[in-house]
Amino acid sequence: MSLKSLILAASSALALTAGAAVAKDSIIVAMQLEPPHLDPTSAAAGAIDSVLYSNVFEGLTRFMGDGSVVPGLAKSWEISDDGLTYTFNLQAGVTFHDGTTLDAGDVKFSLDRARAEDSTNAQKALFADISEVTVVDPQTVKITLAEPNGSFLFNLAWGDAVIVAPESIDNIKTNPIGTGAFKFANWVQGDRIDLEKNADYWGTPAILNSATFKFISDPTAAFSSVMAEDVDAFIGFPAPENIPQFEADPRFQVLVGSTEGETILSINNKQAPFDNVLVRQAVAHAIDRQSIIDGAMFGYGTPIGSHFAPHNPAYVDLTGNSAYDPEKAKALLAEAGLADGFATTLHLPPPSYARRGGEIVAAQLAQVGIKAEIINVEWAQWLETVFRGKNFGLTIISHTEPMDIGIYARPEYYFQYDNKGFQELMADLNGTTDPDKRVTLMQQAQTILSEDYVNGYLFQLAQLSVAKAGVQGLWTNAPTQAADLTAVSWAD
Repeated sequence: MSLKSLILAASSALALTAGAAVAKDSIIVAMQLEPPHLDPTSAAAGAIDSVLYSNVFEGLTRFMGDGSVVPGLAKSWEISDDGLTYTFNLQAGVTFHDGTTLDAGDVKFSLDRARAEDSTNAQKALFADISEVTVVDPQTVKITLAEPNGSFLFNLAWGDAVIVAPESIDNIKTNPIGTGAFKFANWVQGDRIDLEKNADYWGTPAILNSATFKFISDPTAAFSSVMAEDVDAFIGFPAPENIPQFEADPRFQVLVGSTEGETILSINNKQAPFDNVLVRQAVAHAIDRQSIIDGAMFGYGTPIGSHFAPHNPAYVDLTGNSAYDPEKAKALLAEAGLADGFATTLHLPPPSYARRGGEIVAAQLAQVGIKAEIINVEWAQWLETVFRGKNFGLTIISHTEPMDIGIYARPEYYFQYDNKGFQELMADLNGTTDPDKRVTLMQQAQTILSEDYVNGYLFQLAQLSVAKAGVQGLWTNAPTQAADLTAVSWAD
């Protein structure tokens, strides 16, 4: 090799080394699901929050990785003695990514939009108790409730309650403009979303200069991308059978945590024959939860018997109400006049827990005479057909929203459960601030759902993430569906 060639080779090596060092101020994070659009205030898709929560959009309050609720865009607040008036004092010097100033008017706009009659907010019920939002001055907003709500500060931390600006609302689905530590930079649909550091962030700045979210739906491709080190982390890794390989490889770290994701076999309570509680009870007893956890999730997951997270202090273990008993399931079907069984549909969205778990569930149901036709749907189809259209018999989905048992008090919600007693119980819970009374009410609510066999309760979804050994600051648990990168960095 000539001297010139040696010099060129050395220069190239130095450039590569320098490039590797520079790369430590960026990260590539993979996820299985791509958002259908980028407005967290107008869709039920958790993938939107996964990318944008805290990173791009912020609310008056926010969730931390340990599930606690802390100040966000509101630095402090006062609550009136009757619990009806919340006066929020906003952080100073907050600007949106387009340079406009955040003020109390933006808060009023966001909350009024979320609770409006024509609102498309997937969690519109969170704002139902608000009777008025008043701008006191640019830095102060007063929210008046129609009745006390002990969960109000918690509700304001949801991704559905983030603060948006009227100036940028028309293009929010493709060009989200928030106040977070990262700014939206680019979206190559079907591939990735790029974020860049917000140099004018009002709070503690992000450590990384840029972040890319890659979308890899296939579990085999997910394994290959991590093993090849094409991505730096995979949040919600979809192939749990591969976890032992990563645990044994010093290049990687495995984070095993909990989520708020009650994974359920959702039942259309208004569609015959599921409008008969005996049939729903038969479905519940036809399901072997542990076989689903072992077969679909390779042992990762905690059995549940109602719509409530096992790590919550108010949790009651009600799995015994729906223990696996196929003979009892057959007897219940006979009692309901369906001794020969019946046919229905089972819509399965893309996540591995649904597709893999659905095959097992369909086989178990077949054993008692319920013939469930599997219909694999993409996320947009699921939202259109099942969530909005309510055109389904059964579906499998993980409800990753935090403490969301209140959805069962909404008769119009997609599984169409209409129980006046439960609705009154939820109203009592919302109006109760005493911690002990709230626990009692939450336990009563869990029991009602379990004994009404509203859905088939399967397991609490585990949070499985794989990252390169040097990545630090990722959430282990998922108190809400989010890949919060605001405190993520690389070890020296």
